[in-house]
Amino acid sequence: MSTLETQEPIQAGQTIPDVKVTLLEQGKLDELSTAEFFRGKKVVLFGVPGAFTPTCSDRHLPSFLEHAEQIRAHGVDEIACTAVNDHYVLEAWGASRGVGKKIRMLADGNGDFARALGLVNDSRPWGLGFRSRRYAAIVEDGTVTAIWVDSPGRFEVSGADQVLAELSK
Repeated sequence: MSTLETQEPIQAGQTIPDVKVTLLEQGKLDELSTAEFFRGKKVVLFGVPGAFTPTCSDRHLPSFLEHAEQIRAHGVDEIACTAVNDHYVLEAWGASRGVGKKIRMLADGNGDFARALGLVNDSRPWGLGFRSRRYAAIVEDGTVTAIWVDSPGRFEVSGADQVLAELSK
């Protein structure tokens, strides 16, 4: 078993690690520090195994699109999606799903962010390499306040409904 598979996942109360991710919006490419992205904001972050994959495209991303206004009504400044895909793929996926400005698509092309979070999934048996686990988190000023991580191959606890239930408490 590799260290990727045994690393403990980030927990509530821990700080988001500072890793570079990329964002391509309206033809402009930005490299972002996650520490800077999350600083001073309340962010709902969700991670998916891959853009254009069935569950991610048909259920996970749409759950956040459908509930984006309700989520923001709870004082959330940003909703962000991350995947171990390059910025061109995430931008195309977001455009194909109509995310517009509702969700920021943070590309983790090399999987550095997923590794730093302890949320890597070994998807080599399906020809997908190392990907992100499926999860959702609420992050306030860089600190995780709540997190839900699905078992590999599942979509049970990391949808927008779970996040909204927590935000509504």
